[in-house]
Amino acid sequence: MWTLSGFADEISPDFEEQCRHLRQLGLRYLELRSAWGTNVLDLDDTQLAEVRRLLAAYELRVSSIGSPIGKIAVTDPMPLHLDRMRHAAEVARLLRAPYVRIFSFFIPAGEDPDSHRDEVLARMRQLADIAELADVTLLHENEKEIYGDIPRRCLDIVGSVGSPRLRLAWDAANFVQVGVRPYSEGYHLLRPHLAYMQIKDALLADGEVVPSGLGDGEMVATLRALREDGFDGFFSLEPHLSTTHALGGFSGPELFTQAWQALTDILTAEGIDHV
Repeated sequence: MWTLSGFADEISPDFEEQCRHLRQLGLRYLELRSAWGTNVLDLDDTQLAEVRRLLAAYELRVSSIGSPIGKIAVTDPMPLHLDRMRHAAEVARLLRAPYVRIFSFFIPAGEDPDSHRDEVLARMRQLADIAELADVTLLHENEKEIYGDIPRRCLDIVGSVGSPRLRLAWDAANFVQVGVRPYSEGYHLLRPHLAYMQIKDALLADGEVVPSGLGDGEMVATLRALREDGFDGFFSLEPHLSTTHALGGFSGPELFTQAWQALTDILTAEGIDHV
């Protein structure tokens, strides 16, 4: 039985509307990236209390904190960002989220990511140290223009840091947008470190994001392989079907539902139980 989740702020900025729509679709989990137009790490105590109240009212749980940790330049100062990571861990504890999504730092335009390897790994080790103390697991997402954008460097991060509290989130669309065929070129390399699937598809021709199964993200092949491997993690909808920006994207209720339908249609066709 696979568990579905989703970046609920793609539905609406209003957190209650996010919760209401997810429950209408039958989801029991959400990935918390923002509420009321405010990033999850910038919510004040009153807002976090209201998040907890609404989660309880709609019988929802948080699969992951969709944080922006690591979405700074590799040349930016680190101390304040580490404080932000500590706060992310506190928010995860407060909301009983097992995971915090992170990134591996933007590389200056035109520069070879591998030339920044040592600095990236040192920073990722610092983030992992905080996660280990907080008993929360970090999920590195393969994002465009960061160090860990392609499978080889994603593997380098988890293998070199070597922390049990640093795993990988898989985003097929992001791989496609950097010219990678996700299943063919990345699955077998990264599968031992995969803990979380972000559901988004895209076209190799121009990078356009499309519903699951309509792009070049090799979604069906990946889902079949995960079933055969006994994968038992979350599948989090991140449709990006309306707008995309540096810290996320938006779909609206109708397009979010379309993305949910595309995924669940694939799962049903493949005979994969999900909730």
